[in-house]
Amino acid sequence: MASPTKYIMKKILLFVFMLAVALPSFSQRGKNTVSNPVTISFDASLYEGLTWRNIGPFRGGRSNAVTGLPSNDQVYFAGYTGGGLWKTENAGISWFNISDGFFKTSSVGDIAISESDPNVIYVGMGEHAIRGVMTTYGDGILQVLRWGKNLEAYGTGKDQAYI
Repeated sequence: MASPTKYIMKKILLFVFMLAVALPSFSQRGKNTVSNPVTISFDASLYEGLTWRNIGPFRGGRSNAVTGLPSNDQVYFAGYTGGGLWKTENAGISWFNISDGFFKTSSVGDIAISESDPNVIYVGMGEHAIRGVMTTYGDGILQVLRWGKNLEAYGTGKDQAYI
Protein backbone atom coordinates (compact mmCIF):
# COMPACT_ATOMS: atom_id res chain seq x y z
CA MET A 1 0.00 0.00 0.00
CA ALA A 2 1.30 3.44 -0.94
CA SER A 3 2.05 5.86 1.83
CA PRO A 4 -0.38 8.78 2.31
CA THR A 5 2.42 11.27 1.61
CA LYS A 6 3.13 9.77 -1.84
CA TYR A 7 -0.59 9.75 -2.61
CA ILE A 8 -0.93 13.43 -1.69
CA MET A 9 2.21 14.34 -3.70
CA LYS A 10 0.82 12.56 -6.77
CA LYS A 11 -2.44 14.52 -6.45
CA ILE A 12 -0.55 17.80 -6.06
CA LEU A 13 1.67 17.06 -9.08
CA LEU A 14 -1.38 16.11 -11.16
CA PHE A 15 -3.11 19.34 -10.13
CA VAL A 16 -0.03 21.46 -10.99
CA PHE A 17 0.32 19.72 -14.35
CA MET A 18 -3.33 20.25 -15.26
CA LEU A 19 -3.11 23.88 -14.14
CA ALA A 20 0.00 24.42 -16.29
CA VAL A 21 -1.78 22.95 -19.30
CA ALA A 22 -5.03 24.86 -18.77
CA LEU A 23 -3.73 28.36 -17.93
CA PRO A 24 -2.32 29.20 -21.39
CA SER A 25 -5.72 28.57 -22.96
CA PHE A 26 -7.25 31.32 -20.81
CA SER A 27 -4.61 33.81 -21.90
CA GLN A 28 -5.65 33.40 -25.55
CA ARG A 29 -9.10 34.86 -25.11
CA GLY A 30 -9.36 38.19 -26.88
CA LYS A 31 -11.38 41.23 -25.99
CA ASN A 32 -14.67 41.73 -27.74
CA THR A 33 -13.83 45.20 -28.95
CA VAL A 34 -14.23 46.51 -32.46
CA SER A 35 -11.51 48.86 -33.56
CA ASN A 36 -12.34 51.64 -35.93
CA PRO A 37 -10.16 51.72 -39.03
CA VAL A 38 -7.83 54.67 -39.27
CA THR A 39 -8.57 56.93 -42.21
CA ILE A 40 -6.11 59.42 -43.55
CA SER A 41 -7.30 62.19 -45.80
CA PHE A 42 -5.11 63.32 -48.67
CA ASP A 43 -5.41 65.41 -51.79
CA ALA A 44 -5.95 62.92 -54.63
CA SER A 45 -5.00 65.52 -57.23
CA LEU A 46 -1.38 65.16 -56.09
CA TYR A 47 -1.29 61.64 -57.55
CA GLU A 48 -3.35 62.08 -60.74
CA GLY A 49 -0.32 62.25 -63.02
CA LEU A 50 1.25 59.08 -61.65
CA THR A 51 0.85 55.73 -63.37
CA TRP A 52 2.16 52.33 -62.35
CA ARG A 53 5.17 51.09 -64.29
CA ASN A 54 7.46 48.12 -63.90
CA ILE A 55 11.02 49.37 -63.65
CA GLY A 56 12.57 45.91 -63.59
CA PRO A 57 14.58 43.90 -63.59
CA PHE A 58 11.85 41.83 -65.20
CA ARG A 59 11.64 38.21 -63.98
CA GLY A 60 14.75 38.57 -61.88
CA GLY A 61 13.42 36.42 -59.06
CA ARG A 62 13.46 37.10 -55.35
CA SER A 63 15.77 39.94 -54.38
CA ASN A 64 18.21 38.62 -51.81
CA ALA A 65 20.68 41.49 -51.72
CA VAL A 66 20.59 45.21 -52.43
CA THR A 67 23.33 47.72 -51.75
CA GLY A 68 24.15 51.23 -52.81
CA LEU A 69 27.34 53.09 -53.54
CA PRO A 70 27.99 55.35 -50.52
CA SER A 71 29.61 58.07 -52.61
CA ASN A 72 26.83 58.20 -55.24
CA ASP A 73 23.14 58.07 -54.30
CA GLN A 74 22.19 57.17 -57.89
CA VAL A 75 24.15 53.87 -58.08
CA TYR A 76 22.67 50.67 -56.64
CA PHE A 77 23.24 46.95 -57.11
CA ALA A 78 20.59 44.24 -56.72
CA GLY A 79 21.13 40.50 -56.56
CA TYR A 80 18.34 38.09 -57.46
CA THR A 81 17.74 34.41 -56.90
CA GLY A 82 17.46 33.57 -60.56
CA GLY A 83 18.37 36.83 -62.23
CA GLY A 84 21.99 37.52 -61.40
CA LEU A 85 23.51 40.89 -60.52
CA TRP A 86 21.93 44.13 -61.75
CA LYS A 87 23.05 47.74 -61.57
CA THR A 88 21.30 51.08 -61.85
CA GLU A 89 23.06 54.39 -62.34
CA ASN A 90 19.90 56.52 -62.14
CA ALA A 91 18.37 55.50 -58.79
CA GLY A 92 16.29 52.66 -60.25
CA ILE A 93 14.78 54.27 -63.33
CA SER A 94 16.56 51.71 -65.49
CA TRP A 95 18.61 48.61 -64.69
CA PHE A 96 21.18 46.59 -66.63
CA ASN A 97 22.60 43.16 -65.94
CA ILE A 98 26.32 42.96 -65.21
CA SER A 99 26.51 39.23 -64.51
CA ASP A 100 25.43 37.66 -67.81
CA GLY A 101 28.37 35.96 -69.47
CA PHE A 102 30.51 36.23 -66.33
CA PHE A 103 28.78 34.27 -63.57
CA LYS A 104 28.44 30.48 -63.70
CA THR A 105 25.30 30.50 -61.54
CA SER A 106 22.50 33.02 -61.62
CA SER A 107 21.64 33.07 -57.92
CA VAL A 108 23.05 35.96 -55.88
CA GLY A 109 22.91 35.68 -52.09
CA ASP A 110 24.81 38.77 -50.95
CA ILE A 111 26.56 41.88 -52.26
CA ALA A 112 29.22 44.02 -50.59
CA ILE A 113 31.08 47.04 -51.94
CA SER A 114 34.72 47.35 -50.91
CA GLU A 115 35.22 50.25 -48.53
CA SER A 116 38.78 50.81 -49.74
CA ASP A 117 37.89 50.76 -53.46
CA PRO A 118 34.26 51.32 -54.53
CA ASN A 119 35.09 49.88 -57.96
CA VAL A 120 35.32 46.43 -56.35
CA ILE A 121 32.17 44.48 -55.51
CA TYR A 122 32.07 41.15 -53.70
CA VAL A 123 29.16 38.91 -54.66
CA GLY A 124 28.24 35.84 -52.61
CA MET A 125 26.68 33.31 -54.92
CA GLY A 126 23.82 31.01 -53.98
CA GLU A 127 20.49 31.50 -52.30
CA HIS A 128 20.44 32.21 -48.59
CA ALA A 129 17.46 29.95 -47.84
CA ILE A 130 17.74 26.43 -49.18
CA ARG A 131 14.22 25.32 -50.05
CA GLY A 132 13.51 22.37 -52.27
CA VAL A 133 13.35 22.69 -56.02
CA MET A 134 13.27 26.51 -56.03
CA THR A 135 16.85 26.90 -54.82
CA THR A 136 20.01 27.57 -56.79
CA TYR A 137 23.25 26.60 -55.12
CA GLY A 138 26.19 28.97 -55.30
CA ASP A 139 29.76 28.53 -56.40
CA GLY A 140 31.65 30.72 -53.96
CA ILE A 141 32.40 34.40 -53.69
CA LEU A 142 33.08 36.47 -56.79
CA GLN A 143 35.04 39.70 -56.92
CA VAL A 144 33.64 41.97 -59.61
CA LEU A 145 36.13 44.61 -60.68
CA ARG A 146 35.14 47.88 -62.32
CA TRP A 147 31.46 46.95 -62.04
CA GLY A 148 31.44 43.94 -64.30
CA LYS A 149 34.35 44.51 -66.65
CA ASN A 150 36.61 41.98 -64.85
CA LEU A 151 35.82 39.02 -62.62
CA GLU A 152 37.78 36.91 -60.15
CA ALA A 153 36.44 33.92 -58.23
CA TYR A 154 37.16 33.08 -54.59
CA GLY A 155 36.17 30.11 -52.50
CA THR A 156 35.91 26.52 -53.61
CA GLY A 157 34.54 27.06 -57.09
CA LYS A 158 32.47 23.90 -56.69
CA ASP A 159 28.72 23.60 -56.83
CA GLN A 160 26.81 23.45 -53.55
CA ALA A 161 29.65 25.02 -51.61
CA TYR A 162 28.95 27.02 -48.49
CA ILE A 163 31.35 29.71 -47.39
